[in-house]
Amino acid sequence: MTATAGPVAPSRPGGSGAPAAALGALVAKQFSFWYGEKQALYGIDLEMRSRSITALIGPSGCGKSTFLRSINRMHDLLPGTRHEGQILLDEADIYRSELDPTSLRRRVGMVFQRWNCFPKSIYDNVAYGPSINASLPRHEMDWIVESSLRRAALWDEVKDRLRQSALGLSGGQQQRLCIARTLANDPEVLLLDEPASALDPIATQKIEELLYELKRELTVVIVTHNLQQAARASDYTAFFYMGRLIEAGPTERMFTAPREERTNSYITGRFG
Repeated sequence: MTATAGPVAPSRPGGSGAPAAALGALVAKQFSFWYGEKQALYGIDLEMRSRSITALIGPSGCGKSTFLRSINRMHDLLPGTRHEGQILLDEADIYRSELDPTSLRRRVGMVFQRWNCFPKSIYDNVAYGPSINASLPRHEMDWIVESSLRRAALWDEVKDRLRQSALGLSGGQQQRLCIARTLANDPEVLLLDEPASALDPIATQKIEELLYELKRELTVVIVTHNLQQAARASDYTAFFYMGRLIEAGPTERMFTAPREERTNSYITGRFG
């Protein structure tokens, strides 16, 4: 992927303008997961490095999205789920009893396959998270909105219509708005579940270029069925099959010299 100059955020009122330092190192240790009696993940051991993009690949139903949603405890909202093992964020278990899942989700943001903008203005979509988490003066909220839209490479396209409905944006713009809304909470980790599967090639390219810039400050984990996207956009790739992690490593090696025959069969299209 060709490197492009990153979006420039305005200076924060009373501050340096630099984003808060984010560590965001993730490690899964013997992590297993169940939906009721059905086991979906089996003993996953995986390191997702800070300030890099890790792509999770594999056929449908192999556990990729289940694992992704486990990283910010989205499954807590479903009855009958349980887990064993650990997922560590900056060396602390995210499933420890004293950790509030809501505070975790501010640190570990998630963007879904289908954009889910609120039926509000562009401004209010981005301001939603910060406005419910803290009482901020207007100039501070203005800064957060502009900075987040710039980081999502959307500011120049929407700066003259911030008070218009977000639902009037194109699909690609709405997806980037969802990313901006997540960035407004200043997360350490950004999770994306098939974020470009419903987008055209031009919008997909913009998303990939955006992720390339965001990995300078965030840990990015992306689920994708698009092998070309995984090869283009990620630094590391993990191959899941039937709830198990078969192989993981640097993306270039995974796509040119996989060590497991099942990985090679999937990447070369012999199954999946």
